Amino acid sequence: MNVIRFILRFIVFMVGLAAIVFILGVGAIVLRNKAAGAEIAVAQNEDGASVGRAPQDAEDWAIYVMLQARAKEINIPLSDDPAEVPFTVEPGESALSVAQKLETMGLISDAQLFRRFLSYNNLDVSLEAGDYTLRKNMNMIALGQALQKAKFEEVEVSIPEGWRAEQIAQMLTDEEIMDGSAFLAAMREGAAVEHNILFDRPGGQSYEGYLFPDTYRLPIPAKPEDLIERMLDNLAAKLPANAIELASRQGLSLYQVLIVASIVEREAVVAEERPTIASVYLNRIKQGMYLQADPTVQYAMGYQPEQDQWWKTPVTLEEYSGVNSPYNTYLNPGLPPGPIANPGIDSITAVLQPADTPYLFFVAYGDGAHVFAETFEEHEKNVAVYQGN
Repeated sequence: MNVIRFILRFIVFMVGLAAIVFILGVGAIVLRNKAAGAEIAVAQNEDGASVGRAPQDAEDWAIYVMLQARAKEINIPLSDDPAEVPFTVEPGESALSVAQKLETMGLISDAQLFRRFLSYNNLDVSLEAGDYTLRKNMNMIALGQALQKAKFEEVEVSIPEGWRAEQIAQMLTDEEIMDGSAFLAAMREGAAVEHNILFDRPGGQSYEGYLFPDTYRLPIPAKPEDLIERMLDNLAAKLPANAIELASRQGLSLYQVLIVASIVEREAVVAEERPTIASVYLNRIKQGMYLQADPTVQYAMGYQPEQDQWWKTPVTLEEYSGVNSPYNTYLNPGLPPGPIANPGIDSITAVLQPADTPYLFFVAYGDGAHVFAETFEEHEKNVAVYQGN
């Protein structure tokens, strides 16, 4: 019995002694590092100030002591050379793999130490895949913090209102943003990106009409999906909150609104006329008339090599009746099968909230403005006055 008590007391004594030695050891390490001017091996916040994390359990304490013991290796860079070094973290790459690459490149002294440092400060779970520019004179703290936010090179592209997809594709190629033919193929297939804004788009239709014109920033290298997704997001964000209700008041689906808006976009030269031009087409639809919209014939005719343009101007009377296409609204009643261009928000809004007019006709004159008429007889007089035939 006495022997058992002695053994138990001895064990308690040894555990206490070990605890004292451990505490003294930690204290000695801290004092030694402070005396040597070494910072505690912790991460840094966005302002560059050290941010510590108190050990939470025995395992934490063990790692903390190890990191403190090697604080100089963590805080002092291997080089004073400020030269930049490109570095890439692959998607799904582990912290150990990243650390091993850094050691191989001579940016850190010990991959396992760096991994422990990242793990202790919870930086291993937030390593971001992507490209980085590191420096040879960065210590482990700076490296760990830098690898939290990848650097993405970007390019800016501006899409004008009223362009058809082929024009966008050509510009993407000319400005070396991406392969325009790949963009055009993805646009025509209409399946590269799924989006709620496409909810009433008929099956098999392209993204024409949904490619919202604006300025976009794209990653380098850019893919068709990168631009298409941003365009769809932008269109959804720019539409009025009650767009579906407004479309319904005009007897249209959202897709049909985009069709009419694309025609308005191509017709309108004077911005203030958009709601009135929209009213003419909507009035014609309600009365079962042919739209007879010149831009639909231009769209059907496509690229004109002689004029090096996608929108033939002018279109002759013979071409109005001679272009055999479902998009020719002189030959086919109702709306064309799809949008003929990509309208801006002003043209879309003009269709959703058109002017209240009785007009069924209009004719353009000199500066691109239009004269509107309610009857065909009045329209003929306007044509004679403003176009001289």
